[in-house]
Amino acid sequence: MKKNNSYQRSRIRRRVRGKISGTAARPRLSVFRSNKQIYTQIIDDEAGKTLASASSQDESISSKTVTKIEQAKLVGMLLAEKAKEANVEAVIFDRSGYVYHGRIKSMADGAREGGLKF
Repeated sequence: MKKNNSYQRSRIRRRVRGKISGTAARPRLSVFRSNKQIYTQIIDDEAGKTLASASSQDESISSKTVTKIEQAKLVGMLLAEKAKEANVEAVIFDRSGYVYHGRIKSMADGAREGGLKF
């Protein structure tokens, strides 16, 4: 019997989070993708703080009429700008169990273009 996708993704997510964590020197870039939006955070797990965040609901992005893949790239670039303000240059990429394809890949490419190192 096939298990549903959200259950399998939650298992993958727990397994990955057991292996990676963000530090002050190299925080974790976490991604959440809903059907319409994409949300990203840069997290220092040792201190338990979010250093920077960006989403497709930010005014600078939501005002533009673009596809969801282009929107994800803009979110990545915005996150990279906010990371520079927070003095973050390198991150560990946590794709949260999503396949590295489509919007997740586009967001990662945008963040790299903005200057973040994975």
